Amino acid sequence: MRTTAAAPATSLPGVREAAYPIVAALCFAHFLNDMTQALLPAIYPIIKQTYALDFGQIGLLTLAFQFTASLLQPVVGMITDRHPMPYSLTAGMGSTLVGLMLLATASSYGMLFIGAMLIGFGSSVFHPEAVRMARMAAGGRHGLVQSLFQVGGQSGSALGPLLAAIIVAPFGQHSLAWFSSVVLVAMVLLTWVGRWYAAQGPKRATAKAGSLGGGAKLAPGVILAVMVLFVLMFSKSAYTASLTSYYTFYLIDRFQVSVQTSQLLLFVFLIAQVVGALIGGYLGDRIGRRAIIWISILGALPFTLILPWVNLGWTIALTILIGGIMSSAFPAILVYALELLPGNVGMTAGLFYGVTFGLGALSAAALGQIADWTSIETVYQMCAFLPLIGLLAWFLPKIEA
Repeated sequence: MRTTAAAPATSLPGVREAAYPIVAALCFAHFLNDMTQALLPAIYPIIKQTYALDFGQIGLLTLAFQFTASLLQPVVGMITDRHPMPYSLTAGMGSTLVGLMLLATASSYGMLFIGAMLIGFGSSVFHPEAVRMARMAAGGRHGLVQSLFQVGGQSGSALGPLLAAIIVAPFGQHSLAWFSSVVLVAMVLLTWVGRWYAAQGPKRATAKAGSLGGGAKLAPGVILAVMVLFVLMFSKSAYTASLTSYYTFYLIDRFQVSVQTSQLLLFVFLIAQVVGALIGGYLGDRIGRRAIIWISILGALPFTLILPWVNLGWTIALTILIGGIMSSAFPAILVYALELLPGNVGMTAGLFYGVTFGLGALSAAALGQIADWTSIETVYQMCAFLPLIGLLAWFLPKIEA
């Protein structure tokens, strides 16, 4: 399918040359932010036993975190597009700090739920504005910078379960408070980035005709492409939610591994996502983001179909392949969407990050209920067919600069 969707996005005002120290700072802040957030699913086996939770309640905790983030991210992006807030990232990280302390000191399921919501709120503030600052500092190399930014977050997500296995599993729920120092470091770093952003004199975004928030109507081909992107995001988010939220339980129930071993294997899966994102970003610059979207979703199908029927060794190997292949989907989809809908970086980034979190939240909650009604193995047998949705990538237009 071929269409001219939109003119290429123009550079954001303020910075013409790449500001790599700012890019590095944002990537590191993304690393710290997502590392902290990854502690929540990593402690699920611990709090499930401590509070006698069922899978449905575990899914609701994921819903509290991800649904809060998904609802607010587009709103935050739209507001900051029109009213730049250089220090909003620091404020968002403050919400994450309060949520983390609640999780560490919680004495009831309700406190865990509120803590998860506050961490989700911090994420809703961080991602759209951080994408805008990274894009401003990219000096035109938007694809490369977005890949680096995404790798920062995925690296943090990978390290979170490892730290949970090393620290939280042996020392208990209260040891989560030790990670408050990480959040404070991120707040200091983001304050410095905020000063840089303020010094650039960020201007209010003016939506372009035909873009998100613009005055003209979107072309039918663009509307179809956006709908396809959302459906592809569902496929990717739902399957990823099955692994990030329930992989540890699957390993414990099916192969009788220890909690610490399951967390270490979750870390291996998340590291595979980091490597896959790097490779996908490199190949995307050469073969195109549309091709990467094809490969990153549909290419995982043979491995997801086999996964529920193999032994522990093959399970580890297949999840590494699945994580590596599917991990490049989101950076490719986001940059593709920013090119398809130029004009409002924050709103577009917030919308697609929000869709990711929201679909992941709904999927985690639904999969938790299915696991309670059937078994955790049934969940993986059902999810195995989700990558078939990748066939819809055929409807995506080829965008030419």
